[in-house]
Amino acid sequence: MSAPAALRQHCALGRAIAVVAVCLLVIVGTYLLSSPAVGDGDTEEEFFSVRRRRRSSVDAGDDDLEAAVRGAAYANGTLIVSVLNRAYADEDGGLLDLFLRSLREGEGTEQLIGHVLLVAMDRPAFLRCSRLGGVRCYQLPAAQDGADDLSSEQLYMSDGFIRMMWRRIRLLGDVLKLGYSFIFTDLDVMWLRNPLTMLEYRAEEEDLLISSDQFNGRPDDIAGNELNTGFFFVASNNRTVALFDEWHAARDHSAGMKEQDVLNDMKRGGALRRLGVRARVLDTARFSGFCQDSREAREVATVHANCCRTMRAKVADLSAVLAAARRRLDGSSPVLRWPPHSECVKSWT
Repeated sequence: MSAPAALRQHCALGRAIAVVAVCLLVIVGTYLLSSPAVGDGDTEEEFFSVRRRRRSSVDAGDDDLEAAVRGAAYANGTLIVSVLNRAYADEDGGLLDLFLRSLREGEGTEQLIGHVLLVAMDRPAFLRCSRLGGVRCYQLPAAQDGADDLSSEQLYMSDGFIRMMWRRIRLLGDVLKLGYSFIFTDLDVMWLRNPLTMLEYRAEEEDLLISSDQFNGRPDDIAGNELNTGFFFVASNNRTVALFDEWHAARDHSAGMKEQDVLNDMKRGGALRRLGVRARVLDTARFSGFCQDSREAREVATVHANCCRTMRAKVADLSAVLAAARRRLDGSSPVLRWPPHSECVKSWT
């Protein structure tokens, strides 16, 4: 080969290599830009390692729900879900405001807000949520049975309270069928610290991580712990979809029972074992509540106002919890001491 020909071939090869290098840089750059931001550290990436499953069929008209869920989810299809009505969304320092305040003030929790989907049971709650800015909101369609006015405060174990709990289970089952995994949290759960690594989720071994009212010290003792549905993580798969379908169907022969009591009856009857659902109970030392205060305040990630009947009492006692946590963070009180849950105690009298 002549020298000019060799030179031309060499130049052509150099241009080809340069083009390939540019293409690789574009691909890598696009991937990095499309990856979800995780704030400080890799906490979210470490926890949300579960892969999104392929969606199964849901009712027609769920496109809005899927769009809302997709907007809040991490890249692998995992998000945080909560439910509210007009009473919860009260503008005078209600539970919605307290919940968001806990996320903004908690240790490593502010970056989670963009992955929270707030599901409104009624139009006033949705409008209030939409006005907040920086949060994702979705309005649940009206119930087909017409019994859908759940905007007022629903006292514990009232008919409206029970109906609202069952509508919540139907919604969460639909989210699983769309292929998304999630943490569900009641609005009366304060997030004092980022709980993701504290969950210690084992993607290949667990389907459901759930809180309890009174933890007996044995996380694998599903039968012996009373489960609490105010805070849990569930991975989307065929086993959990079947669980939520069976759970929701049980409402037809569970008159006067809330969904949490029905789930506890189901697990005592062996439903989780029969469906192959691999569950673990969360320790109240980290996932605490008013039923059983954590003795390790330095380890607490969440505090749930369970064992409390009225919204007014929840707001009062949870405000005291956030104030105590704030004093510890700003250094005015180096030790976090739980305030007494006096209003919640009085709510039962």
